[in-house]
Amino acid sequence: MAKFVVGITGGIGSGKTAVSDRFRELGVTVVDADVAARVVVEPGQPGLDDITARFGTDILNGDGTLDRAALRARVFENPAERHWLERTLHPRINRLIADDLAAAASAYAVLVNPLMRGRDPRADRILVVDVPEELQIARTVARDNVDEEQTRAIIASQLDRASRRHLADDLVSNDGSLADLHAAVDRLHRCYLRLAAKGTETA
Repeated sequence: MAKFVVGITGGIGSGKTAVSDRFRELGVTVVDADVAARVVVEPGQPGLDDITARFGTDILNGDGTLDRAALRARVFENPAERHWLERTLHPRINRLIADDLAAAASAYAVLVNPLMRGRDPRADRILVVDVPEELQIARTVARDNVDEEQTRAIIASQLDRASRRHLADDLVSNDGSLADLHAAVDRLHRCYLRLAAKGTETA
């Protein structure tokens, strides 16, 4: 396992993918909790079997894959169903994340966790990707084909901006150009390489 792990979080539309893509270009192993969450509900996985047993096969697309929009509509405003879904999937997601971190061969690894609500015990440092809320909304509406009201509801369900910033050991403001963002990530990469090397020396 990578001895040094950087946890990345940020609200919807903040640019976590652009940041993690840059780390990947720099040769860093990137483990994404969203990707793990998709893997555990692929056809043939026990997670998907559990979901269809509870909600029925109308929660599936024609090709047998999970209809995420239909599932989201079923659980988003139903706390009991949402909690059931979390209890069912989170242990599987966490096992997959642990396996991927254990396999990391780079000097340090990045763990992207959009739903981080406090310090993640798997991460040595927390990097928050920060943008103003209005920019979050504009990006999400353009990218995800959702309306502003839905986007505001999603933002309201996530950790608020001030609390997220309070979590941060490091902060990247993603309200400029992609070149600006890459330059900020490159600076952090050099810092994390030093920290990872220092951790290896003292281990």
